[in-house]
Amino acid sequence: MSEAVVSTRIRLARNLREYPFPIRLNAEQAKEVVDKVGEALKDVDMKFHRIDLSSVSESLQAAMIERHLISPDFLSGKEGRAVYLSDDNSVSIMVNEEDHIRLQVIKDGFELDEAYALADKIDNILSKKLNFAFHKRLGYLTQCPTNLGTGMRASVMLHLPALEMSGTVYRIGANLSKLGLTMRGLYGEGSKPAGAFFQLSNQVTLGISEKAAIENLRNITTQLIAQEMRARDGILNKIEVEDRIWRALGVLKTARMMNSAEAMKLLSLVRLGVSSKKLETLSTDSIDKLIVEIQPASMLTRYGDDMTAHERDVKRAEIIRERFQ
Repeated sequence: MSEAVVSTRIRLARNLREYPFPIRLNAEQAKEVVDKVGEALKDVDMKFHRIDLSSVSESLQAAMIERHLISPDFLSGKEGRAVYLSDDNSVSIMVNEEDHIRLQVIKDGFELDEAYALADKIDNILSKKLNFAFHKRLGYLTQCPTNLGTGMRASVMLHLPALEMSGTVYRIGANLSKLGLTMRGLYGEGSKPAGAFFQLSNQVTLGISEKAAIENLRNITTQLIAQEMRARDGILNKIEVEDRIWRALGVLKTARMMNSAEAMKLLSLVRLGVSSKKLETLSTDSIDKLIVEIQPASMLTRYGDDMTAHERDVKRAEIIRERFQ
């Protein structure tokens, strides 16, 4: 499955009954919610670090988005917002985004059951300390009605270069809503696909159990992967596609300047070549990590906020050359 599935994410939305939704929280109430979540997390057998959004640089905030630790919407208001991160960054809990709590678990590969089990475990621990807003008929109450019910979004990050080349992926995406799913870009709602990476997630949260939603996502993902593999069989024997893959590797090994958009396209082609055994170079896991590392904000946090776009493009090319040697 690693050929097409990059990672799995489970996200749960929860709100505290005794507080208004975040959009109506005052500064004192927002701080109380952040503190209460932090206190409740002490019962979880994982170590969490609190990061107050107002205390970190804009480049670090953007880098956290690139690593899928927070959402782009989380930056729309910084006061009274904090995120709790586990040591390995596999669990992040945004406090006072659209809901009081956005609990997120990310696992490498196609690990829906493992990610859900951890999210459910933490959710159960928090529910013993925090009074979650819940209605017998509507389920968990959320600020946006589309999250009512389970409050759960399960998603998989997919690499679908063959389906993208044929244009099939966009036709499939247009029909997914009929199956209770939606397909978005690399950074979720409102973002565009980059490097043939897509997020597939459940759209229905009301009138369906968490396990049923996960099973539906698993079944559709499995079908999409099968279509991608068949599409690869149909294109990888074409000399034109093989030429694109080898040219991409050549550019990555020799380029002296490269912007992030070009790097994503080339790394996507090389990842296709590696997963299809056309190339013997970096593993798909190493390519996935490299894609995150060479994103603009991630580079700024590592090499200095004062880097110009030109300097960043030069440094990005240098990093990529070194990895592929």
